[in-house]
Amino acid sequence: MPAFLLVRVGDVVLVEPPEQDWWVGQVIHREGGARDNGNSFFQIACVDTGVIRTVNPNSVTGVVKPSSSRACSAA
Repeated sequence: MPAFLLVRVGDVVLVEPPEQDWWVGQVIHREGGARDNGNSFFQIACVDTGVIRTVNPNSVTGVVKPSSSRACSAA
């Protein structure tokens, strides 16, 4: 299963855009598709610079740290 399908707001994720350096950021917004609730894009704040970027879901390769709400509900 692709990593971006599991991403939720508040997660800290690894972003690896094509032909660019990887970076880590926190998801601040996610947008679903019109027909289903799959992720169609994210707004992610870079943890190093604070810059907010709009990211294609295919560039998100992993969840580094789940949001606290998901971590608490899983326990």
